Amino acid sequence: MSAIERQGVVTFKDQPVTLLGPEIKVGDTAPEFSVLANNLSPVTLADSKGTIRLISVVPSLDTGVCDQQTRRFNEEAAKLDNVTILTVSVDLPFAQARWCGAAGIDKVQTVSDHRDLSFGLAYGVVIKELRLLSRAVFVVDSNDKVVYVEYLPAVGQHPNYEAAIEAVKAAK
Repeated sequence: MSAIERQGVVTFKDQPVTLLGPEIKVGDTAPEFSVLANNLSPVTLADSKGTIRLISVVPSLDTGVCDQQTRRFNEEAAKLDNVTILTVSVDLPFAQARWCGAAGIDKVQTVSDHRDLSFGLAYGVVIKELRLLSRAVFVVDSNDKVVYVEYLPAVGQHPNYEAAIEAVKAAK
């Protein structure tokens, strides 16, 4: 894996880790990616063009903060129009489908980056040492411009849900 390496920006269980990929900033054009839906079909950024995208990135749905983060954005999604909400992790698509069924998640689309880390490397969230994705939130407007970015400095922290939802509401 030859990618940009960023050190000293994130910790996992109080230990510094290395992120692979560029740091995405507000104003950037959102990078394209290809991940897998729960039925193994490809999902790309282009698939949701014309909508506002809230992309919630988690290490694994089977952990407490990731579970809560996905449930919270699922609740918020029910109140929003013209918004696509993706939760990206490296969990296998089968595990994501099982988790969504058990959790009653029906507004957020869980997608898997396990195959080739396409999303993680494009958005700078691959944890090199663990082959997991670091917690982050991105909001992309209907014209593919990044309008909100939050990389969490500690993987176990919750994102700023209110700020992310406000960014979605303000996006066009």
